[in-house]
Amino acid sequence: MERWDRIGRWAGYGAALALSPYAVIKASWVIGSLLGLTPIGEGFDLAGWVLLNTVTIGMAVLGIALALALVRPWGMRIPGRLVAFCAWTGAGFLVSILPYAVLSTVLDAGQSTAADHGGDDPSMPGWEAALIQFGFIGMGLGLALALPAYLIRRWPEAFAPQAGDKARTSAPWPTFVAGVVGLVWLYWTIGGTLGIANPAERDTNWYLMTGVGALWALAGAVATWALVRKRSARVFHRLLLVLGWLGSGSLFAWGAWKLPLTVFVALARPSDVTLPESLVAAPVLHLAAVVAGVGMARSLIQRQRAHPAR
Repeated sequence: MERWDRIGRWAGYGAALALSPYAVIKASWVIGSLLGLTPIGEGFDLAGWVLLNTVTIGMAVLGIALALALVRPWGMRIPGRLVAFCAWTGAGFLVSILPYAVLSTVLDAGQSTAADHGGDDPSMPGWEAALIQFGFIGMGLGLALALPAYLIRRWPEAFAPQAGDKARTSAPWPTFVAGVVGLVWLYWTIGGTLGIANPAERDTNWYLMTGVGALWALAGAVATWALVRKRSARVFHRLLLVLGWLGSGSLFAWGAWKLPLTVFVALARPSDVTLPESLVAAPVLHLAAVVAGVGMARSLIQRQRAHPAR
């Protein structure tokens, strides 16, 4: 327990530290553009550029505060469900970006060795791009470790494995729905075309994000099923908790973000946006992902109801 808690605390501090350069870089863009020292992003006027980066600075500050709330004493005084929900959603977004960023960087590096380097964006030095990417990767990895440690620290009785535990458990339907969603995404990742309306629109980024989403959905479903059905050995209990929380968070976060966007495209039919997926299949899958994510999280916290938050 002590070792896991130390890992979680170091991870929370690391997440806050990793995202700090992102906030500093964005602030330098705002100040520099207002003083006429740095260029404005392509397609933006001064007001739009300042507004966009000011909003992202605020988001970065909130992310840093969230990471610190998971490890600092004052974080235990904030309503636990609020902290857990924000961290769960944020980690769900970022853990999917984490392997995607690593894989895309490797692929881009391989392509750049054989391509002309003259096409690099002059408005962003390479070191800034590297720091920004490092910030997202560090934040995702840090939250992935700090959130379970926070939950265990705040509700130790609820998350401790107990031999012969007879606590109520919910039906395994969320894990079944998550498994179906994950398998469909996996099928698309390996080249399946059923449910794909525009195959030519599938690029490398789409394959990477779809594949990463599939892996988190399946890992979360298996972990949650094992925990709910008491199939987990004591030594693997906390690992399964991590996978269950992150898998459910990934399903909920990305599904909740993509669902309204997909519905908008289906209704408005903008001429400059074409999705690879069928506009019937995609909203159904995103809605199923949201429902499965919430259901899996509910299954994971069901035993906590017997131990109200402090």
